[in-house]
Amino acid sequence: MNNNAIPGDWKKAVVFTIYKGGFRSAIRNYRLFSLTLLVYKQMEDVIVGYVRHLWIMSGWICDSHHDFRPGYSCENQVVTGCQIIAY
Repeated sequence: MNNNAIPGDWKKAVVFTIYKGGFRSAIRNYRLFSLTLLVYKQMEDVIVGYVRHLWIMSGWICDSHHDFRPGYSCENQVVTGCQIIAY
């Protein structure tokens, strides 16, 4: 953090495919999956949480922005929108 850089080892990941079903010869029937270092994921969570907090405090994310807030989802936003339209 002091050097404004991410260590190279943190950026490395083991990537492999997971078969979803269907024809095994079709690329679309596989999903990529990567394993990264736990330290990197924790640091990412800390940074995302800090930025999200700044956005909420500055008013950049309001109550109607469901997809960027923990505990909210796009489904919640659709339900809320349908309730507003119904009334």
